Amino acid sequence: MSARSGRLPDGVLLLDKPGGCTSFDVVRRVQRLARPGRVGHTGTLDPMATGLLVLVLGEATKLAPWLSGSDKRYLARLRLGRATDTLDAEGRVVEELPVPPLDDARVEGALAGFRGEIEQRPPMFSALHHQGRRLHELAREGQDVERAPRRVRIHELRLVGREPDLLVLDVRCSAGTYVRSLGDDLARALGTCGHLVALVRTEACGFRLEQAMTPDAWEALPDPERAGRILPPEAALHGFRRIQVPPTLADRLACGQRLGRADLDPVAGPSPEQAEIVWFHGVERGLVALAELQPAGQDQAMKLLRVLAVQQKNIDSMG
Repeated sequence: MSARSGRLPDGVLLLDKPGGCTSFDVVRRVQRLARPGRVGHTGTLDPMATGLLVLVLGEATKLAPWLSGSDKRYLARLRLGRATDTLDAEGRVVEELPVPPLDDARVEGALAGFRGEIEQRPPMFSALHHQGRRLHELAREGQDVERAPRRVRIHELRLVGREPDLLVLDVRCSAGTYVRSLGDDLARALGTCGHLVALVRTEACGFRLEQAMTPDAWEALPDPERAGRILPPEAALHGFRRIQVPPTLADRLACGQRLGRADLDPVAGPSPEQAEIVWFHGVERGLVALAELQPAGQDQAMKLLRVLAVQQKNIDSMG
């Protein structure tokens, strides 16, 4: 398919975002080649941050709300002894404190307190809204408004490098985690202050940074190769169970019809013990729909979340 003619395929594009630009800057670059197709992303990266940005194109944009909730992994460099108003290297210094002598045992003790489910207060320099305005807009006006803490989960938090005033951390966390805030809180737990000087997203939506290429490199590809870098939408759904359905059921799903238990049981098995998100694959259609199967005893057997009109593209090879 020709990118110049605005016919990039529906699917998932993995790009390595450079520093100094926003996630939406990258989206706009892809949109210029995908016109008139839709382009979105599955999780914002701060301008300073680099690394894996998972973009969705065309029909795959319908999957973004579910992909955005996936776990993320980062490599963070935390400079100790100096705090900034943005909690990263782009802000102005607002506090300086001495860095106490640290050894691996003391750092590990502090890290242990942040593993698992924790409460985190979002930073003022963020895209969250307060009374109709984004927090970062208020922050630039010198305002500091109350932000309710939110619960996030830190699945893994490891020290992978250390200097007297620098910690290098490997972080795997739930969606919605602010690694800048985590760095600030960790520095405080070590008896000083700090800010991030680098942040690289290494994993998202089940993909790894090694699978991505820079926007410049992608744009420089010939049209067929550029389109060939776009993965089918199904590639991002490996976290959900796939249910293969015969053509008759695929046609009904494609028309927005829910399936009853008599239809579902032969292809999906018994009703789940709790609600389960699955995706339906038609033999000739490929990806048909995303749905939530309901436990036994519910009036409906399923809730239809999204219907997608996606052409088959190397689907059967995905297993």
